[in-house]
Amino acid sequence: MVGRSSDGKLVRRPLSPHLQVYKPQITTVLSILHRISGVALAAGTLFLVCWLAAGASGPAWFETVQGFAGTILGQLLLFGWTVALFYHLFSGLRHLAWDMGLGFEKAQYTASGWAVVITTTAASLLAWIIGYAVR
Repeated sequence: MVGRSSDGKLVRRPLSPHLQVYKPQITTVLSILHRISGVALAAGTLFLVCWLAAGASGPAWFETVQGFAGTILGQLLLFGWTVALFYHLFSGLRHLAWDMGLGFEKAQYTASGWAVVITTTAASLLAWIIGYAVR
């Protein structure tokens, strides 16, 4: 990359390393997953809007959308949306702690990363277990 120094001369600067250069760390992986979960939440919210619109449109449309939600694919998508929701929540709380200046030591950010993974898994499974229990 070419840039200019403070005196205006052209200077060749190194390019930033790519993901292939660095060994993946928990913070890197969780940061990428945080972004992916945000996109998944947006997509899942579109399904929620379709479901609500179908409910407002009448029983025939609602049965169509509800029928899709009951299929294996529909259930997998809903479970993925649940995981994305809890992951984004717990990862966001982790980011809020960082915004307050907490958890920047290696042991702390590693522990908080695994805490996000564990609480996401537990909350997602618990939500679906309770959801099936109250059916």
